[in-house]
Amino acid sequence: MANWNAPDNCKFAGTDEWIRVEGAEAVIGISDYAQEQLSDLVYVELPAVGQVLSVGEEFGVVESVKASAPLKMPVAGEVIAVNDSLDGNEDVINKDPYEAGWIIRIKLANPDDLSSLMDAEAYRAYSESRA
Repeated sequence: MANWNAPDNCKFAGTDEWIRVEGAEAVIGISDYAQEQLSDLVYVELPAVGQVLSVGEEFGVVESVKASAPLKMPVAGEVIAVNDSLDGNEDVINKDPYEAGWIIRIKLANPDDLSSLMDAEAYRAYSESRA
């Protein structure tokens, strides 16, 4: 059994993004499993604040020394903030993917989108099945 962290206060997409709802807003990043698979991150492409995105739409890219991966929206929403502190400090995602390593903050367009995502327990099992 692997030791990937998947906090119970987050929901997860099959594409390895996490989302944590905070009122009418939500914070999005990549999971501990995803950052471990990518290894040492060297670049994060962030969307523009104000960009409106649909479920499954690409909102950026994370690049590591061994691969790059698109970031996909787990829910629809408008980008209200991006984590500018990641520029030049991408390894924060490797060290703390669920707090300091958040990627974007959005205004939720449709809270019902959350029902299609995995809870932490289901995501841990899903990640384990791919290990």
